[in-house]
Amino acid sequence: MAATSAATLSIGATASLNSKLNSFSQSKSAALRVNSRESLPSFCGLKAASFLRCDSESSFLGNQSSTALWRHLAPSAQRVNQNVYKNLQPQASYKVAVLGAAGGIGQPLSLLIKMSPLISTLNLYDIANVKGVAADISHCNTPSKVQAFTGPSELANALKDVDVVVIPAGVPRKPGMTRDDLFNINAGIVKTLVEAVADNCPDAFIHIISNPVNSTVPIAAEVLKQKGVFDPKKLFGVTTLDVVRANTFIAEKKNLKLIDVDVPVVGGHAGITILPLLSKTRPSVSFTDEEVQALTVRIQNAGTEVVEAKAGAGSATLSMAYAAARFVESSLRALDGDSDVYECTFVQSDLTELPFFASRVKLGRKGIEAFVTSDLQGLTEYEEKALEALKPELKASIEKGIAFTQKPSVAA
Repeated sequence: MAATSAATLSIGATASLNSKLNSFSQSKSAALRVNSRESLPSFCGLKAASFLRCDSESSFLGNQSSTALWRHLAPSAQRVNQNVYKNLQPQASYKVAVLGAAGGIGQPLSLLIKMSPLISTLNLYDIANVKGVAADISHCNTPSKVQAFTGPSELANALKDVDVVVIPAGVPRKPGMTRDDLFNINAGIVKTLVEAVADNCPDAFIHIISNPVNSTVPIAAEVLKQKGVFDPKKLFGVTTLDVVRANTFIAEKKNLKLIDVDVPVVGGHAGITILPLLSKTRPSVSFTDEEVQALTVRIQNAGTEVVEAKAGAGSATLSMAYAAARFVESSLRALDGDSDVYECTFVQSDLTELPFFASRVKLGRKGIEAFVTSDLQGLTEYEEKALEALKPELKASIEKGIAFTQKPSVAA
């Protein structure tokens, strides 16, 4: 290489970037050259260097995160080139709260969220043991400030002025336990936490992770309605793990480059209510009937696969944390004005006769901007039958959640 004082930022992306970046979308990676003798500042622990490369294939959240970084870094870099600024640094400006941060999902999720360049403050809440988690994570040299909140008396402060609330609180699934078995415990936890959200940050995006999601999201909706602050565009059941699993299993099966694979998963977030639409896989790929059957069943039962493999030591905490962090990052990008953010999520919906349904949506600053209706068009016969088969079970779970909120409260 010729000696030069220029710094180069290259962010790989195989998917099309934001419309604002169309001029860069013709190649596998976009390169930004900054004519400055100043080194790039450290970012997420990366050492300052004259050349920084962030490939989507190896980055934490893939091409979506790379696009987000590009959006923040490119304008700054252009200003550097004009000698207005001498460094590249994303603007961390959003406040996120994790409720249940000391748990099996909460701890790795909080760590992954801490990595986001978009967050200014990360509030960690739990009923116990959260101060140690916060202290540990706070040592990571990423922009966000970490704060710990313990117990009901500190819950309101944990939620003050928050933009995104993530709720992984609850008990995990154990061997032999169905998601339905979790209901009586987790339903009460979600109800209490969402009541606090309604009182302290009613405009926040709310991400429900606590299982059974098919019931806890309707519970959250009813609580918000009772409080008079329900916005269906801002309440999300996090089903991203089903998409992550589908992408992974199909890429492995078909020997595809994982970063290129995208499979919409619709329905719900338990057993047969999870319906991966393999016919809609991108890039287009063919499956035999046997492959469709095997892949669908594996995706539906992947949670049980982990529970059994851990043999009583836990459930799918790490992959769930990864998937939830991806959804948080997508929400933050949408709040920040990215016009090209799509995720599958369990939300209030009129795509079917069911009041709640998981499907791909477009996210924006005010939450859901649009539903991707084309995913449910032109389904295969197998998918059509599976869609009809899941509806009774999903309907029952939704109704169970709604009925829970209508029961008289029992004093502790």
